Amino acid sequence: MARASTTSDAFNAVAEPRRREILSYLARAERPVGEIVTALGLEQPSVSKHLRVLRDVGLVRMRCQGRQKMYRINAEAIRPLHEWAESFERYWQHQLNRTKERAEAMVQQDPAELKSPNLIPKERS
Repeated sequence: MARASTTSDAFNAVAEPRRREILSYLARAERPVGEIVTALGLEQPSVSKHLRVLRDVGLVRMRCQGRQKMYRINAEAIRPLHEWAESFERYWQHQLNRTKERAEAMVQQDPAELKSPNLIPKERS
């Protein structure tokens, strides 16, 4: 099956780690391209290419300020990514709650039971 183009939708666009870095950096404030290049230590043509992809799928917006192009996050376009990731957050929260319950139950046990060979790390010789 052929892989979808990275410019086809937001999910494919953020599959690239450098684009996620750029989005994270832009989440703090609107930035010019040169500042993104300097802050992330990437080459300017590479940053421009990634910004173009992010803009094409609607994740960032661009405006001109004199000769500079200023980029910022488009929060509404990021919402579907957030909602999708949120479903996994609920799963992991459930798993963490179960782990916490097990740990608390172990603390309630008799300390002698906790000295099982499987629970005590071996001493180094």
